[in-house]
Amino acid sequence: MMKRKNDQARPIPTYELYGEEDAAGSRFWVHCETIPARSALHHWEIGLHRHEQYFQILLITGGSGDAVFGSEIVRFEPNSVVTVPPAVGHGFRFSPDIDGYVFTFLASRLPVRPGEPGALGHFLSTPQVTRLEPGVEDGALIQTCLQRVAREWEGRLSGRTVLMETGLATALALTARIATQELSEADPADDNDRRIEAFSTLLHREIRNHRPATFYATALGITPTHLNRVLKAKTGFGTQELIARRLIEEAQRELIFTPGSVKEVAFRLGFSDPAYFSRFFSRQTGSTPREWREREQVRLGSRDDGSMRVTMR
Repeated sequence: MMKRKNDQARPIPTYELYGEEDAAGSRFWVHCETIPARSALHHWEIGLHRHEQYFQILLITGGSGDAVFGSEIVRFEPNSVVTVPPAVGHGFRFSPDIDGYVFTFLASRLPVRPGEPGALGHFLSTPQVTRLEPGVEDGALIQTCLQRVAREWEGRLSGRTVLMETGLATALALTARIATQELSEADPADDNDRRIEAFSTLLHREIRNHRPATFYATALGITPTHLNRVLKAKTGFGTQELIARRLIEEAQRELIFTPGSVKEVAFRLGFSDPAYFSRFFSRQTGSTPREWREREQVRLGSRDDGSMRVTMR
């Protein structure tokens, strides 16, 4: 889990569903939609906002991004659960390939109120990003529960309210257990988590300056080999891989949401040679920047037609 400071200060609006000003949300106790359904309409960025009465769960099954919790920014990758209590300012920045679900439901339907004594009450009172490690039984069950809630919400069959409440409560209880175990097992003397947070902050700031791995290692006061080992152990990717992945995310965002040519995108990303940018992009994605842009424009166009969008009923 990577955190960094969010220096933006702005008024935080209150929504029931993000971007909807009317009171339609007051007629539901739970709402479910795919993450792309709403984030694609806002260029994959959900600005800072809050929900006064609603708790939110995001199940991340594909893509990556940043969760903004007040003054903190937390990185998330696939197979993660993001939990946001009521009245907490939050926002998100998603990669264009993001996938998963977002559940918005009345906090009064929670099995335990946020802030009540006990591990679950404490967990529910603060925003969290919890990684579901592959091969762990509880993590697989969390995903199964939330995916079942999504199917029940969409299917609208008899008994769905009981099944959705049970699924949400089970997923939250198991997520709290995983998060609590991770906290209790952490070594206070281990500086690796802080190093990863610092690396994430530097990477976000310097990505368009094309800094080498030695730059980040020197800034953190360790050798490049040590940095690579720490990152690999915690994220599964080495320093160069993480740099390349983040640069590709920036490139994809530019290609989708700016009208400039591939050459102009290359220059904005700090590439002095557009041909090298195209080769780099192709190695990482299997497509040229132009092919990728055209394919994504077709895909997003189909969502605009409503074929892939889940809307509130």
